Amino acid sequence: MLGGGGFRVPLVHASLLADPDRLVDELVLYDVGPERLAAIGAVLDQQAAGAPWRPRIVTTTSLDEALSDVDMVFSAIRVGGLDGRSLDERVPLRHGLIGQETVGPGGVCYALRTVPVALEIAETVARRAPGAWVINFTNPAGVVTEAMSAVLGDRVVGICDSPVGLCRRVAAALDVDAERASFDYVGLNHLGWLRRVLVDGRDVLPGLFGSPALTSFEEGKLFGERWLRTLGAVPNEYLHYYYFARETLAQMHAQDSTRGEFLREQQRAFYTDAVREPESALRRWQDTRSERERSYLAEGRAVAGAGERDSCDTDGGGYEEVALRLMNAIAGNRDASLILNVRNRGAVAGLDDDAVVEVPCVVNGNGPRALAVGEVRPAELGLMLRVKGVERATIEAAVSRSRSAALFALGSHPLVDSVAAAERVLDDYVAAFPELADLAP
Repeated sequence: MLGGGGFRVPLVHASLLADPDRLVDELVLYDVGPERLAAIGAVLDQQAAGAPWRPRIVTTTSLDEALSDVDMVFSAIRVGGLDGRSLDERVPLRHGLIGQETVGPGGVCYALRTVPVALEIAETVARRAPGAWVINFTNPAGVVTEAMSAVLGDRVVGICDSPVGLCRRVAAALDVDAERASFDYVGLNHLGWLRRVLVDGRDVLPGLFGSPALTSFEEGKLFGERWLRTLGAVPNEYLHYYYFARETLAQMHAQDSTRGEFLREQQRAFYTDAVREPESALRRWQDTRSERERSYLAEGRAVAGAGERDSCDTDGGGYEEVALRLMNAIAGNRDASLILNVRNRGAVAGLDDDAVVEVPCVVNGNGPRALAVGEVRPAELGLMLRVKGVERATIEAAVSRSRSAALFALGSHPLVDSVAAAERVLDDYVAAFPELADLAP
């Protein structure tokens, strides 16, 4: 696990403890911060207390050591930490633009810093563990996965917890067993739509649009029954930034802190306390996580008047569930159906084969294979193409260190309504981040 001192590592560890197949023999935690590794290590030790079995845990601050003799690499790094995220979000707000970690200008800046590091990781994997599969959870997941695929090909797979959460919540609202259903989902990372839910070959999703249950779950509350019925689909929660951009921007300006600033202060307290009092690390982690989950997408719920998240919106597995199912399918050569970020390979007409898309896949020992999703409506495909153009320009800028490509990425984004504002944002980002100082005109 790259980013092994990250706050969500205990979720993966808990899924491994509960794995009846005991798939993972050894879990290597790599992080650039030894104190973060110490804090998370204390949480994991307390998680495993009384467990009948756990994988052997190794911690290291050496990337080469971490990637020696491994079968799977799970990457969840944050270049610049939460200080960087706070700037990613705060700078656009100064110039009248939405400030969000992965959507809009913040996502572009985050990717500009992250892609070079992700490519270094990919090259190290290719050298130290050429047979390994890389599971990428590093955001912006679609951009980073596409950049790494230039080195690793199809052996890098992007995962996200948003689609699995959406499908689980819609299944619950429909009162159907999610394990019996097939979900027709199409998009890019943090930009997708659930279009059909098939049970015994019949699409049951239309029944939701005429039901009071339509507003019983997170996406129903965020988007509202009128817009969902108009779409005839249920969007990924991140599309709230696109469909309600004006209202969301106003709410962001009204809040005292951004999401990144909130998490920065929250996690500083957790890591400090966990190192100082390791015997209480698990309890502090649980309390911090609970507060974190309740406040997720707070600005969107404020705009929609949805209040705090219900337990039905937060219960169940997320990205750790996807990661374990993906590893089991590949290592055990067992067929699984998962929504993943993979090379298109013809799955979405209108996008080239190498474009990383987020679609249902069949997975086995040969890795994931994207399923053809059929025709995508012009409105959705047009937005996907525009955002894919931004992603490609961002990768070009990160690799070639081209300021022009970076400006093109920012100025072309659907959530940026002014090239002049994009220029000012880019100037502020370059001034704020040493990693961007070498962007040439």
